[in-house]
Amino acid sequence: LALFLAGTLISLAFSPSPLHGLPQVKKIFVFSILIAIFSTVRDVKTARLLVLFWSAIGALVSCVGISQFASKWRQAHLLNLDFYKFYVDSRITGLMSHWMTFAGQGMVVLLMLLSFLFFAPELRRRFFWIWGGCAVLLATAELLSETRTVWFGLGIAGIWLLRWWKPWLALVGPVVILLAMTLVPGPVHDRLFSILQPQKDVDSNEFRRIAFRTGLRMVAAHPLLGIGPDEAKYHFLDYLPPDTPKPLPPGYYQHLHNFYLQYAAERGIPTMLMMLWMLLMILHDFFRALQRLPPGHSDERFLLHGGIATVIGIMLSGLFEVNLGDSEVLTVFLVVVACGYVAVQSSNVKLVQERI
Repeated sequence: LALFLAGTLISLAFSPSPLHGLPQVKKIFVFSILIAIFSTVRDVKTARLLVLFWSAIGALVSCVGISQFASKWRQAHLLNLDFYKFYVDSRITGLMSHWMTFAGQGMVVLLMLLSFLFFAPELRRRFFWIWGGCAVLLATAELLSETRTVWFGLGIAGIWLLRWWKPWLALVGPVVILLAMTLVPGPVHDRLFSILQPQKDVDSNEFRRIAFRTGLRMVAAHPLLGIGPDEAKYHFLDYLPPDTPKPLPPGYYQHLHNFYLQYAAERGIPTMLMMLWMLLMILHDFFRALQRLPPGHSDERFLLHGGIATVIGIMLSGLFEVNLGDSEVLTVFLVVVACGYVAVQSSNVKLVQERI
């Protein structure tokens, strides 16, 4: 993390307009949450309480999102509009300012809650159903958000959790969900099929391809230090591929919709690799700690599995969105990582005690 932040500052120093990159300097304070949480949440019981409070709040916010969906459905019906076209550009946001933020935060909270339900100890049946209900609300809101990038990350990360809880569900569960999304008509069905059959000027497939190709040209032109933090949005048109159709398809061209490409284009390939190294190191540390745990349910196990699932979800959804560039999503991600390292520390202590 220190090397990534140092690379960011070096890139800023060589940026053509350093003032444009000042928001990324402020974001260093967001990254400090990793240290702040690790130094204040000192045991796994406190981390468990934090996850449960998150889950309760997330369920309430999901209710807000679900009610927003119902309101938008009614509004489209009253205006006699095609709901899919009406909804794609004004999706549910819960209490956030954007649906990507809402869906990204919900993914992290849902994965941690599922890990709690699967691997936490001393969970009475009554509480299992209460927290299970919260998970259903969170999952419903994620589905209705129609955020395909989050669906992808959440789906693969969910398979990880199922693989270690009930291996047979890792095969059956995704098939059942995909069949339901495929066979049941409606906006979720249409959104799923838009991955392969996008509606022109409605779905984001075309402008994402343009953003990706433009980002590659930025990286090729500035491989070491990048074009400068937050400079991509100011120079996007300068790096458009020559064969790009004009006018540009409707879409958001303020970033590259891939956080690996975004960091490489703005800060250089070495700095992007520092972020990738950190994410892979987290996965390595958490999985290694899991292997040292004794069999059975424990708070350490649910925190570590939830941490791995969260990193998987973030890394995969980050292929199609700059999710770690969103301070709200970055914050919950860093809290999960800090709690995971609290679990690593706790597992190390237990291992020493067993040897003694």
